Amino acid sequence: MRLVVVAGALAFLVSFLGTPVLIKLLRARRLAQAIRESGEFNYPAHEGKRGTPSMGGLAIVAAVLVGYLGTHAMWQRGLSASGVLALGLMMGLASVGVVDDYLKIFKRRSTGLRARTKLIGQATIAVGFALLAQRFPDSRGWTPVSTAVSLVRDTSLVLPVGLFILWVWFLVTGTTNAVNLTDGLDGLAAGAAVLTFAAYTIVSVWQYGQSCAIVTSPSCYTVRNSLDLAIFAAACAGATFGFLWWNASPAGIFMGDTGSLAIGGAIAALAMMTRTELLLPVFGALFVIEALSLMAQVASFRLTGRRILRMSPIHHHFEMLGWPEVQIVTRFWIVQGAAVAAALAIFYSEWVRQ
Repeated sequence: MRLVVVAGALAFLVSFLGTPVLIKLLRARRLAQAIRESGEFNYPAHEGKRGTPSMGGLAIVAAVLVGYLGTHAMWQRGLSASGVLALGLMMGLASVGVVDDYLKIFKRRSTGLRARTKLIGQATIAVGFALLAQRFPDSRGWTPVSTAVSLVRDTSLVLPVGLFILWVWFLVTGTTNAVNLTDGLDGLAAGAAVLTFAAYTIVSVWQYGQSCAIVTSPSCYTVRNSLDLAIFAAACAGATFGFLWWNASPAGIFMGDTGSLAIGGAIAALAMMTRTELLLPVFGALFVIEALSLMAQVASFRLTGRRILRMSPIHHHFEMLGWPEVQIVTRFWIVQGAAVAAALAIFYSEWVRQ
C-alpha cells in the first residue's frame, strides 16, 4: 500500500510544481492553442480563453513517468509487463496528441490533425498494444490482457485474435475520443479523470489483496500484476489531480490532445488489465455521456435536419442555456462521482455474491 501512496504523491508533486513552470515556458514563447472562429464551437464566452497555453498534457505524462518509475526505483522493484504496457499505451497516444497540438499551436491550424489521420494514429497504437498484450505470459500462463470479454471477471465469451484486436481498438479509440470531447470546459475532463483513476486504484488494490497468486479462495482474481496496476493508476490520479489545480477555472493551461488522449489511453488500459471492460462505461460515465451527446446531435441532424441540443457536446448545450461554466463543471463532476460510486458498488457486490 505504501508503494501506491508514494506513486500518487510523487506524481502529484511533479505535476503540481511542474505545471506552472510549463505555463511560464509556453507563455514566454506565446505558444497558445488557436480558437476556432466558425461553426458551432464559436461561443463568445470562450473568447476570454484566447492566449491560454495548451499542451499541458506534457506535465501529466511526465508526472506519471516520475511517479511510476520513481516508486520502482525507490523500492528497487522490477517493472512488470502490465505496467510497462499501460505506460506505453498512454505515451503512444500522447505522442499522437503532441502532433495534433503542434499543428494547432505552431502551425495555427485550429483543427489540428485531420480526423482520419488522428484515427489512423490511434488505431496503430491500439493494434500494437493488442498484439503485445497477448505476449509475456507468466508462469501461470496469464497475459496482461485476456482475450475473454470481462465485466468484473472474464466471461465465457472468448474472442478470436481478429475480433480481440478490433475490441481493443474500439475500447482505446472510443475512450480517448470521449475524453477528448469532454475537455471543453476548464477542469471538466481533468476532474472526471481523477475520480476514474482513483476508482481504478481502489479496484487494483483490492484485486491484489484477493489475487489467486496470494489467496486460494475460489473467488480470487486472475489479474496479472495487480499491485503494479495500482501503482500506475495512483500515479495517473496524482498527476491529473496536481494538473487540475492549474486547469480549474479560470484555466492557466489546457491539457490539449496530448493530455486527453494520454488520459483516455491510461483509462482504457486499466479497464482491460483489471478485467472490468464492460464496467468502463460506468467508471467513465461522463465521458460516455459527452460522446453520445455528440453522436445523437449528428445523427438527429442528418436524419431529420434538426438538432436535439443547442450545441454539442452536451456541456456546450448547458452553456447556451446560460449556466455558468463553474456550475456546469461542478454538477458534471457530481454526475461522474455518482457513476464511479455505482461502478465500485457493482464491482464489490460481485465479490459478495461469490
